[in-house]
Amino acid sequence: MKIAFFSAKKYDIDFFDFANKKYEFEIKYFETRLNEKTTILAKNFDVVCAFVNDNLNSEVLKNLKENGTKLIALRSAGFNHVDLDSAKKLGLRVVHVPKYSPYAVAEHTVALILSLNRKIHKAYFRVKENNFSLDGLLGFDLYGKTVGLIGTGKIGRIVANILKGFGMNILGYDKYPNNEFSGKYVNLDTLLKKSDIISLHTPLNKETYHIINKENIRKMKNGVMIINTSRGGLIDTKAVIEGLKSKKIGYLGLDVYEEEENIFFEDLSSEIIDDDTFVRLTSFPNVLITGHQGFFTCEALTNIAETTLENIYNYKNNTLNKNIVV
Repeated sequence: MKIAFFSAKKYDIDFFDFANKKYEFEIKYFETRLNEKTTILAKNFDVVCAFVNDNLNSEVLKNLKENGTKLIALRSAGFNHVDLDSAKKLGLRVVHVPKYSPYAVAEHTVALILSLNRKIHKAYFRVKENNFSLDGLLGFDLYGKTVGLIGTGKIGRIVANILKGFGMNILGYDKYPNNEFSGKYVNLDTLLKKSDIISLHTPLNKETYHIINKENIRKMKNGVMIINTSRGGLIDTKAVIEGLKSKKIGYLGLDVYEEEENIFFEDLSSEIIDDDTFVRLTSFPNVLITGHQGFFTCEALTNIAETTLENIYNYKNNTLNKNIVV
């Protein structure tokens, strides 16, 4: 099988080359992202391997089909960046990696909570400058506080278990409750009103798009902490900025951003970012943003590579695959 691998980074190449020793597929790595202009690179490749910020809209899929692509192998759990209806009509199979390391994302979620609360990132830079003042570093005990988890899939449930160890009260909202959830299920309004911290762990779809919006922010506690390690589109960024300005939102931790496609995973340190909304977000002292690194552990990258290649192997051999999206 010939695989066109888009958005390739050095770490991708290292982990996939190691996992590919078992299969010996022909992989061509492209650093560029997949979009309308770059589909030609996949000409005569059986498989296109794509990541979260690759564009798989109807036009891209049509071009891929015409160029000979048969399988879209996503190396991510989410697939909201894929026009699934178009893929189905074109007869393109789409597979994904539903579970790589939920612990990686869950632990990064807790890291954001702790760093935002105790200002770890600020204290680090102060000490490097021999500034040992504690002014402005005041935090609060997590013990006894209430965290609301929107989405209680595997990641959300692990976050619940970790934070329960801190002595927190755990609330959850999910249209599909799970018996393994260690907290208490409530409706969305109750979660918004009672939570000191709100963390997002739900997929992005029509129902969850901008679930954190102006109306729902109004229902939250004053000074609430909001954490998003799921998908950027769950948050209406402009509404959150207004919430930060009014001090309704006291803390904001993001590992994803609604318009991250042209920002994250790239070194832009010597460039001017022309996304005014993102730049405004970074200007707040109570906002902590990481560049979609929640998944970024050795265990997760190993599982992503192994599962992606196994998905391709199963497709090649017409073997039953539980990771099929369409």
